[in-house]
Amino acid sequence: MKRIAIVLFIAMAGIGCLYAGGAAETTKSDTMKVALLLSGPANDQGWNAVAFAGLKAAEEKYGLETAYSEHVGIADGEAAFTDYASQGYDLVIGHGFQYGEPAVRVSNRFPNTKFMAIESNVYSDNAASYVMACEEAGYLMGMLAASMSKTGKIGMVGGFEQPSIVKVVEAYKLGAREVDPSIEVFEAYVGSFTDVALGKEAAIAMADRGADVLSHVANQAGTGVIKAAEERDLLATGDSYDQNSIAPDTVMCSTIYSVPMLVLNAVEKVKNGTYEGGVFYLGMKEGVIDIAPYNSFETIIPEEVKTMIADAKQAILDGSLDIPMIETPTGK
Repeated sequence: MKRIAIVLFIAMAGIGCLYAGGAAETTKSDTMKVALLLSGPANDQGWNAVAFAGLKAAEEKYGLETAYSEHVGIADGEAAFTDYASQGYDLVIGHGFQYGEPAVRVSNRFPNTKFMAIESNVYSDNAASYVMACEEAGYLMGMLAASMSKTGKIGMVGGFEQPSIVKVVEAYKLGAREVDPSIEVFEAYVGSFTDVALGKEAAIAMADRGADVLSHVANQAGTGVIKAAEERDLLATGDSYDQNSIAPDTVMCSTIYSVPMLVLNAVEKVKNGTYEGGVFYLGMKEGVIDIAPYNSFETIIPEEVKTMIADAKQAILDGSLDIPMIETPTGK
């Protein structure tokens, strides 16, 4: 695998309106066209919402023509990429690991269109994967969950058992066990990013076994985890987006993925002709990964816990703490 470390930059003022990339397969207008594929709804207050925010930010900044498709399943990815490329879109973005292989296959048929898959691990000359170090924030959520548990049992619900999800679940377990080596971590993969009922069912099963902090990395399905925690008067952590607003008395903190930075960076590279295939890795050091404020839990979470997490975050930033990227489930 080609691994390329890049530094994002957002100071893009002064870029001209002239598009310097390759021409797509149909006649172009002067307006750059960017499309986005989402696994669920754009307003899910989580994984898809942050990508949609990136699309809108790029549209506003560069005067783009944009389009997006919601609920694009694994089997539909190739057709969706093909449709947008055939319409002359300059850049087509698939927001999720599952879009990597379809993007590469379609890229071979449309060499002048640029393709991007977020959290995938494959590439071609004109298709890139942007991999976020989500495990860094997942580790911190594990530390928080273990610190706030009174039963010594916590739960993590994942969507599909794929590398982009597994790495967060595994890092969460490592963070929790750094705080309490004896902590019991329940884990489940529900096989969906959109089925809220499945997410809730998995979380309730964990609560029934004694878990008093519930976490997720399951996109829209993860809102079911938060609702289960809220109904059971338990604590929760959110994912991708500050999800405290979903349940202010339940969600202590959330992982934050700055997907808009990825989208803006990719758009600029297409505009100035520097977009290239590869697998690009970005994390806290590049400003792409963070955790949300504690919001309504600012005075509830003990100061020593907040200090411990802040110290761990700083250690990740300065390189003294390296969170491993484990993409295969390790079990209990």
